[in-house]
Amino acid sequence: MYYVYAIASLDRNYIYVGLTDSVDRRFLEHNTGKNRTTKPYLPFKLIYTEVFETRIDARFKEKYLKSGIGKELLKKIRNEI
Repeated sequence: MYYVYAIASLDRNYIYVGLTDSVDRRFLEHNTGKNRTTKPYLPFKLIYTEVFETRIDARFKEKYLKSGIGKELLKKIRNEI
C-alpha cells in the first residue's frame, strides 16, 4: 500500500505533500528534522492521508495535491482543523 499525505506547519504558512509506504515513519522524520526540505518549518500536524494500492495511483494524487487547485483544497482542510 502507498499513502499520499499532507502536513502543515504549526508556526508558518507551509504545507508539504508527500508519498510514502509508512505515514507514521515519514511524519516522525519530518517532525524530528530529518528531512532537509521541511526542517525549517517544524513542527507539523498531519492534515491529510489517502491510501492507494499502486504507487502510480498515489503519484497521480500527489501531483494533483501539489497543483494550484490541490493546494487550495489542502488550505481549506488545514483551516477547518
